[in-house]
Order: sequence, then structure tokens, then C-alpha cells
Amino acid sequence: MGEKVAFIGLGVMGYPMAGHLAAKGHDVAVYNRTAAKAATWADAHGGRAAATPREAAEGAAIVFSCVGADNDLREVVYGEDGIFAGMADGAIYCDHTTASADVARELHAAAKERGLGCLDAPVSGGQAGAENGVLTVMVGGDQADYDRAEPVIRCFARQVKLLGPAGAGQLTKMVNQICIAGIVQGFSEALNFAVQAGLNGEEVVEVISKGAAQSWQMENRYKTMLADEYAHGFAVQWMRKDLGICMAQAKKMGISLPLTALVDQFYAEVEAMGGTRWDTSSLMARMVKANPPK
Repeated sequence: MGEKVAFIGLGVMGYPMAGHLAAKGHDVAVYNRTAAKAATWADAHGGRAAATPREAAEGAAIVFSCVGADNDLREVVYGEDGIFAGMADGAIYCDHTTASADVARELHAAAKERGLGCLDAPVSGGQAGAENGVLTVMVGGDQADYDRAEPVIRCFARQVKLLGPAGAGQLTKMVNQICIAGIVQGFSEALNFAVQAGLNGEEVVEVISKGAAQSWQMENRYKTMLADEYAHGFAVQWMRKDLGICMAQAKKMGISLPLTALVDQFYAEVEAMGGTRWDTSSLMARMVKANPPK
């Protein structure tokens, strides 16, 4: 028998994630800032749409959230209509937002003061991963809370791991985004180089993707990049938010992220090209503009 759970935030990630919880037999209450979207979800999945985060959280063993950034988190968590106000002693709050490690530690401390569990659990895998229930979930928090929440998280994940205390999930997500930034830029340069050299881009990728150059980006984005199509996944504006979090954390740690900072500047150029909502592989569009075919 499923648990009573809640999901706060029904964006491109949260909507399908909550759907997987319902499909696996959990009793799901949802809240979304745009109430009509919560009503639509409830009609589709048989759950319940709540008027406030507090109402959604009442009686839930685990409350999940996936919102925009640090301040969005604070808005839905705190206050008399917030998540914490509705949670019962011993319930667990599991946040899937990509946010700062600082806010993760802040929420963990506030939760513990109220007798609640708290996990920071950002995800990777994009909209497709959420829709297919195959996300990677990087978790920070206490072992006991993780052990209780992990079987439920697996409703929408194929990889879940506790990586350390509060904030460790967010720090791991930063590692993930730093890797992606460098890989996408390198592949954009390489693919543009191939085209400029007169090679068949698809044939080149077919060969090199079987060797050491292989990456998820190469396998999943090369065709759309060659076709100059960038409506397939995580938006540039959200990547810039994430890279900003990475660079702020690095500054606190006293280390440099030169490649990350450079790629963030390149994404700013993509935004200036009108690509705020393009997916992250649109670094290729910037390469083509900067190095037009001769």
C-alpha cells in the first residue's frame, strides 16, 4: 500500500515526477502556484489539488518539492501557509530543486528544530528523465531520513544515492552542471569544426561516439545541433542560474572555475541571440554565429 505524500511545484519536472508517485499507488496531494495546473494534474492522476503548500503537506509522510531557486523555496516552506506549518512530527521534507548548499543547510536546520526530516535531493536527467521515471537523484541529509524516503524516490528515479550531510546533494549537482557546461562547449566546438572542415557531421559522430570522445550530449543532441534545433530540454536561463550557484559556491571555497565562467559568458551571448529558452546544446548556435561558414 502506498504512502500519503505531497508534491509542491508542478513544472516540467515536478508534474511528471508527481505523476509517477500516483502511478505507483501513493496518495498524492499537489500544490502549484498556478492553481489550474494543480487541478489539471489531479484530474489526470486521481490525486488532490491543495490551495496552499500547508494544506498539501498536512498528513503527508513525505513532502516533495521542485521549484525555481532559493527564494522560491523559502516562499513555499516558511510561513503560516508553508510546507513546514502543515507537516506532522517525524514527516520528511525532500526537496528536488537545484538550489544553493546554504539554503539546503538552512532548511535542514529549520526542519530539525520542528522535529522533521529534511533531504536536499536535486535531480539530473531533464524533462525526458522525469517523464520516463529515470532521473538521477543526488541526496544530502541524515541516513535515517534517506532510508525512509529512498524507496518512494525510486518511483521516478533509476539512480539514488546519499552523498553526505545536508548540502551534499546540492554540491553534487554543482559538480554535475560544471561537467555538463564543459562537455557541451567542447562538443559544440568539435561539431562546428567538423562541418567547417567539410566533413559529414553525422558520420563523424557515428565513428567517434564509439571511442573515448563519447558522451550523453553527443549521443542525444548531435542530430538536433546539426539541424540548428534547440527546443529539446533544459533551458539556457536555468543553466545560467545553476552555473551562477556553482560560481558563488566556488568563490566561498576560494577556488576558481575558469571554464565554467567562460561557458556562462557564452550562454549570456546565446541569450542575447534570443535563446533564453533554447536548450543547453545551443552553444552550437553561438559557435556557428562566431565562426560562420566560409
